[in-house]
Amino acid sequence: MTVSRRGAAKLVGVTALSYSRILGANDRVNLGVVGTGGRGQYVMTVFQKSKEVQVTAVCDVYGKRIDEALGKAPGAKSFYDHRKLVELKEVDVVLIGTPDHRHKETAIDALNAGKDVYVEKPLTHRREDGPDIVRAARVNNRICQVGMQQRSGRIYLEAKQRFIDTGELGKISHIRCVWHSGRPRRLPVEPAQQPSNLDWARFLGPVKWRDWNPAQYLNFRAFLDFGGGKITDFGAHWLDVVHMYMGVDAPLSVSSAGGVYFDFNDGRTAPDTISVLYEYPGFSVSFESLAVDNAGPYHIEFLGDQGKLWIDRNRYQFQRNEKGALPVEQKIPGDITDDHVRDFLESCVSRKLPKGDVYIGHRSAQTCLLAVQSYQEKRRIRFDGVREEVFGV
Repeated sequence: MTVSRRGAAKLVGVTALSYSRILGANDRVNLGVVGTGGRGQYVMTVFQKSKEVQVTAVCDVYGKRIDEALGKAPGAKSFYDHRKLVELKEVDVVLIGTPDHRHKETAIDALNAGKDVYVEKPLTHRREDGPDIVRAARVNNRICQVGMQQRSGRIYLEAKQRFIDTGELGKISHIRCVWHSGRPRRLPVEPAQQPSNLDWARFLGPVKWRDWNPAQYLNFRAFLDFGGGKITDFGAHWLDVVHMYMGVDAPLSVSSAGGVYFDFNDGRTAPDTISVLYEYPGFSVSFESLAVDNAGPYHIEFLGDQGKLWIDRNRYQFQRNEKGALPVEQKIPGDITDDHVRDFLESCVSRKLPKGDVYIGHRSAQTCLLAVQSYQEKRRIRFDGVREEVFGV
């Protein structure tokens, strides 16, 4: 971060409670936001909960969304081109809330411009893009946090410490990841004409040109040209928790099955139903996302020979296998995004790697994108996690 910090060398071990005392009364963290859709605006407001953060600039390809963001950050400069925003010397930190296919260019440009970066998950749309972003962060000595907020959530940290680190579960042989999304709806066909204040070419970026398509803009996750569908949207969170708890970051193999089972003939290419089976050293992982409304809540289950841990973003329950054992349950309300943004801001001051560091984000995105490849190629993918290469069937 380029803003001056008095006594920065003494900030090792900074805590969430002490962060507000680190900055002087006149110091500011100037935030630039690229991608001001629903998620981008929401995370921007989380940053704004810190009185030290000031939104200095906003950027989007759609003027309507720029106006919405300015309503929450009056006085900020506005741009259609993210390169103009990252050129601003007064911007210290860049929040990236664009669709997946624009993460790489935006993140690298911001890092090369000397900005610390918070980028929403998944980090990348293509497996080969991750190392380039990691390199930009390391070469420029920048902090880059990926929005995998479970890494900072108290509920996850506490459960890991109590039941994983202590070995309470015993030998974990399988982990079940579940995140259903409900029955899909028809994709939008309006506005039939491209809005005059929407830069469609900039939205497409590296994606092959096609004429204006409202569905591809408003529901980009339904198209594999722009994202990986459910496995990168939902699965990126859950597979990262697996990596966090189990101390691994790459599978040995992956097999995917699913499809567009609710076909409205609207051109969607991302499966509405997907089941994935991962093989890791000594255990397996399943991820399931169904297009139904009655399949139960999202969660992860760690299945061990001594017990079972069930966890979501606000609750966990541990059940020992012993007959008559009572479950151990904990609830912690609130949005764990707050904790993750706070961790990022503290890292910007201390210069320690954040909990969701870019390399961690790369490996979790990579794991999910292997499942997309398996789905598209209709085959089992075997993976060399050291060389980061797919090899023979």
